[in-house]
Amino acid sequence: MNWIPTSLAGAYVLEPERKEDERGYFARVWCDQEAADHGLMLRWVQSNTSFNVHAGTVRGLHYQSQPFPEAKLVRCTRGALFDVIVDLRGSSPTYGRWFAVELSEKNGRSMYVPKGFAHGFQTLLDATEVSYQMSEVFHPEVARGIRWDDPRINIAWPRCDERIISEKDQALPLLRDCGAPFL
Repeated sequence: MNWIPTSLAGAYVLEPERKEDERGYFARVWCDQEAADHGLMLRWVQSNTSFNVHAGTVRGLHYQSQPFPEAKLVRCTRGALFDVIVDLRGSSPTYGRWFAVELSEKNGRSMYVPKGFAHGFQTLLDATEVSYQMSEVFHPEVARGIRWDDPRINIAWPRCDERIISEKDQALPLLRDCGAPFL
């Protein structure tokens, strides 16, 4: 597995090394020892999935605040998506900056999202399924988010004919109204 550092400290794109033959392929998508070699000591306590019927579906940007921040490992198991993270660590030199990568069933990549980051995505194909490994169980009382189209963050979302966004996500606050949720 290749650990590709992003422009945001502590976040990685994981690229599997596929072993292919006439049957198909085999690839490792996570390894605790390799994570420890990159300074990550965590365990996954919850696994989630989301299925998105239409291309142009936007989810996020979501995070859990203190005292239950979460790291995530995000992987596309069907279809394709534009996966986005935003650094919310107030003491970070990259606070408020974003990074994105295409995750798809074809490329097999995953995004490692550290604690202190918001996460979201836009589907690029119909019938896109996303799998998440979470380092913390869901605590609705600290579930938070920031607007997907916050002009301060200025994410360059892919163009699409129609975006599908929940009312809840459309009502999320701007980053300036959240302060720095993580120090």
